[in-house]
Amino acid sequence: MSSRIDEIVRLIDDAERILFITGAGISADSGLPTYRGIGGLYEKQVTDDGVPIEVALSGDMLRQRPELTWKYLLQVESACRGAGCNPAHRIIAEIEKLKPQTWVLTQNIDCLHRMAGTRQLIEIHGRVDQVYCEHCHYEQTVKDYAGMTVPPACPRCYAGIRPRVVLFGEMLPEPALRLYHREMLRGFDLVFSIGTTSVFPYIAQPVLDVRRWGGKSVEINPGITEVSSFVNYRLPMRAADAMSQIWQALGYELPSRNAVETA
Repeated sequence: MSSRIDEIVRLIDDAERILFITGAGISADSGLPTYRGIGGLYEKQVTDDGVPIEVALSGDMLRQRPELTWKYLLQVESACRGAGCNPAHRIIAEIEKLKPQTWVLTQNIDCLHRMAGTRQLIEIHGRVDQVYCEHCHYEQTVKDYAGMTVPPACPRCYAGIRPRVVLFGEMLPEPALRLYHREMLRGFDLVFSIGTTSVFPYIAQPVLDVRRWGGKSVEINPGITEVSSFVNYRLPMRAADAMSQIWQALGYELPSRNAVETA
């Protein structure tokens, strides 16, 4: 294991453009569940209301029965609320300082990369801390959903508001997609896949394309995933442990909580 980490350290030293692809597994060390999709939280096939979670948290259900979708959105947000960044989030933010052309592509809606100080961030499934109205374009960044009525109403036009996250069956956000395609055209020297099963094509694609770019790939995940057979290096570890070992092998002390996190 130590020899693999030493080789990964050399790749980081040599790389100019690094991409970190992250999923729910990176936030597991912050106490968040490794939920399916954007908000599974459930090991059962159906919710308490008798429908699959993918149906409850879908765009169609939000339009038809917003009170039911918001019931589970509150549970998702509650799981995110109060969670802090872990060493994996902080170390990725530190690597961005060392390598200014580092980017993060995350499926997570928990905002923990943002909280850790990552600036070049593609939140491909949105962010749970923003709500907006599709009718009058009211928008607000909120600390949490505590005290919201279910379903919440827009304070301007009284239509329903929703979080700026991708629900099941919805399209990916255009601004994030534009960033994604722009950076994919530029290519990367090194791609990390961390804590994601890579079932979505746009999450797996950079790992598959990095060989064409002349680069290498690293997977950090305790389990086998859709890209495990394609990566150059695989660390079957939790994200915080693996990134801490890599950071220390680079010659740095583990970063502490910073002002961005505590603000």
